[in-house]
Amino acid sequence: MAQSLSLPSKKAGLPPGTLVHVGTAPAQAGRITLTSYTNDHCHEKQVQTLEEILEHRRPGNTLWVQCEGLDIIEMVEAIGQRLQVHPLVLEDILNTHQRPKFEEHDNCLFFVVKTLRCTHDLKVDHEQISLLLFPDMVFTFREQSDELFHGLKQRLNNPSSRIRSLGADYLAYAIMDLVVDHYFVLADTLEDIIENIELELMARPQPHLFSTIQMLKRELVFMRKAITPIREVLLAVQRSEHPLLQDRTRPYYRDVFDHALRVIDIMDSYRDLINGMLEIYLSSISNRMNEIMKVLTVFATIFIPLTFLVGVYGMNFEYMPELHWKWAYPLLWGLFFCIPAGLLTLFRKKGWL
Repeated sequence: MAQSLSLPSKKAGLPPGTLVHVGTAPAQAGRITLTSYTNDHCHEKQVQTLEEILEHRRPGNTLWVQCEGLDIIEMVEAIGQRLQVHPLVLEDILNTHQRPKFEEHDNCLFFVVKTLRCTHDLKVDHEQISLLLFPDMVFTFREQSDELFHGLKQRLNNPSSRIRSLGADYLAYAIMDLVVDHYFVLADTLEDIIENIELELMARPQPHLFSTIQMLKRELVFMRKAITPIREVLLAVQRSEHPLLQDRTRPYYRDVFDHALRVIDIMDSYRDLINGMLEIYLSSISNRMNEIMKVLTVFATIFIPLTFLVGVYGMNFEYMPELHWKWAYPLLWGLFFCIPAGLLTLFRKKGWL
């Protein structure tokens, strides 16, 4: 298994085009799956070398090569040598800290997109997917193996599916469309989370909500950094005049572009909602503190005259006529009860309580 570098800074000093995996170390060895299809058939199998893949190149046959796990340095090197892919493109495939982008080359097109998924602890995980589009082949490079492409494989197994009758550029579109559709899944998950936080916030703001809102705000910034560039990628695809992009496929890329704009608008609205929730939380805490201070002020106001009376009659002067009155003590206690009752009545009348 090839060595992996955790951060791009670890490559400092290496010459341009050095093939080394930058990202999370793979948990298992890489796997390469070849899907070969035409209008009449669709066949999938595991392969080990590029030679096994190229054996299936024939007129009318479209190949989809799924490389899962980026420790397959030998395969990437072979692709560069046999298919004349630029070394810097190969380097970007193995570096999973790339920004989503689109590059045109003489014999191929290169895409980088990001998939996002929300975990149970409200963390957002991302994965880089790199695509190499050739006239009859599409290579996809991923860090991990899961069921992301399950729906697309089901479409390929359906003989009446449009994807079986169109070329490799349509397959590249279908992959990008699948990635953007998963953004909508993430948006729906965030909507449910935000609604639950709003309900809890309006019912009774708790200190843990502040940390949750702050975490959502931070993760949303991260998501926008991953999603927003896809707009530039798809816009560049629409403007491209590369012969690998057929005219019949361009409307589909425009449709993905529209979906990406919708997702970006949704993320912007979520950002406003989260900022609003943060303001509501701070306002609720401030209002609650004001209510507490109001109650304490009322109690302090009630006890001010009582403290004054106790202070006056606690003085040790000899000639205080009230000290020798028979009803002085009961009268003083009467004042102690009447003054608070009068003040409370006044406060209620003015709406302060």
